[in-house]
Amino acid sequence: MAETQQSGKDSKQQKAGLRNLVQAESMMQLAIAIPAGCLIGWLLGGWADRAWHQQWIAIVGVLLGAAGGFLQLVRVAMRYMKDSN
Repeated sequence: MAETQQSGKDSKQQKAGLRNLVQAESMMQLAIAIPAGCLIGWLLGGWADRAWHQQWIAIVGVLLGAAGGFLQLVRVAMRYMKDSN
């Protein structure tokens, strides 16, 4: 009887530990989302600037990348708010 209670506690601890790891991974994604979006937007915008002989597209790319990263941040925050209720 004591073994089943102990294994039940171990299972709950493992699930809690796994949940914590998933949350930590989500926070790491957030830390990377905005800078990565800006970098990708800048690179694609720079390529478009050279291809079409313009000088403003890279700035738009950075802004769109930042907006995409911020959107990802809001999505994750809303998911955590919904899960906590």
